[in-house]
Amino acid sequence: MTFFARFEADIVAGKKTITIRDEADSHYAPGSIVSVSTQEQGRVFCRLKICSVTPIHFSELNEYHAQQENMTLPQLQAVIQEIYPGQQSLYLIEYQLQA
Repeated sequence: MTFFARFEADIVAGKKTITIRDEADSHYAPGSIVSVSTQEQGRVFCRLKICSVTPIHFSELNEYHAQQENMTLPQLQAVIQEIYPGQQSLYLIEYQLQA
C-alpha cells in the first residue's frame, strides 16, 4: 500500500487510522498485514494490519472520518477531490499500525 509522504508522520504516530481509496484499492483483505511505502519514493516506512474495507459514498464522509484522518472535514473532502476528482463511490479502509 502506498501513501503520499505528507501522511507518513501521522500514520507512524497513530493519528491517521483510516484511508479513503477508490475501487483500485478495494482488494485489501481484513486481517492481512501490508507493507506501506511512500508514493513518491517507494520507501517502506511501516506495516499495517487491515481491519476492514467498507464502501462509502463521498457524501457520507463526516467529522468522525476526518478525525480518523487527522484533519478537518473540509480538508478531507479537498484531499479526496484532489486525489480522486469526481469520484463518488469510494472505500474506507481501517487499519492498525503494526510493531
